[in-house]
Amino acid sequence: MNALEIKNLTKNYKGFRLDNLNLVLPYGCILGLIGENGAGKSTTIKLILDMVKKDSGSVKIFGKDKRENICDLKQDIGVVLDDVGIPECLNAKQVSKIMRNTFVNWNDSVYYDYLKKLSIPSDKCFHEYSRGMKMKLGIAVALSHNPKLLILDEATSGLDPVIRDEIIDIFNEFTRDENHSVLISSHIVSDLEKICDYIAFLHKGKLLLCEEKDALIDQYGMLQCSEAQLSQLMPEAIIGKRVTPYGVQSLIRRNFLPTGWKADKVGIEELFIFMVKENN
Repeated sequence: MNALEIKNLTKNYKGFRLDNLNLVLPYGCILGLIGENGAGKSTTIKLILDMVKKDSGSVKIFGKDKRENICDLKQDIGVVLDDVGIPECLNAKQVSKIMRNTFVNWNDSVYYDYLKKLSIPSDKCFHEYSRGMKMKLGIAVALSHNPKLLILDEATSGLDPVIRDEIIDIFNEFTRDENHSVLISSHIVSDLEKICDYIAFLHKGKLLLCEEKDALIDQYGMLQCSEAQLSQLMPEAIIGKRVTPYGVQSLIRRNFLPTGWKADKVGIEELFIFMVKENN
């Protein structure tokens, strides 16, 4: 059984369509959702959480149809959205009191441990926090009611590199429990490359690919060659190319390369940029 299964999920807005999205997040894994602004990342997360109504398709969480079980399921889901959603007048102590009456498994001890670990002041009102501090408090709340699934929309946005690294370690620790899973969207691709088991590329509401991260790195490569050399390859080998003063830089599928040809390793961000340009 998977933590999350999305099948043919579709949502239409004026000027935008999330088009038949299919995603699977296995237990014990982290799935990174990559896409430019307006690609459909936040729409996908809102549909999963039933914050907006789908036009068609299905979403199952822990094998259950969320339409019938969303209230119970939310007890097992930790959520951090781009807009954290904590009332501006509250401080961290008051947030704890509210969450204690919201989540049946709320744990004050865990919560205050995260406040200390993330250097979050407990007496300061939320409106006095920086954006990064607000995100850290959202993460502390999400992790303090024994969730099985974390859903994070730009949760590392606004954090400095040192704090982002600490947060990434926390997410990695969370998924050491094989019953825990994470869905995280971010425009900071380097963060996702560090922690994700699976990577999904969204572009203009369409899923370009969803693969195991290690398989992506093995499957694709960057080839530096001349135009004449590139013309020797099968068309199926070439995903995209960039002409430079020094020749051609081409994103290729390694399994189509002739014997003896070598391609450099390609990063997830570079792979995404090439694929987006080819699909514009």
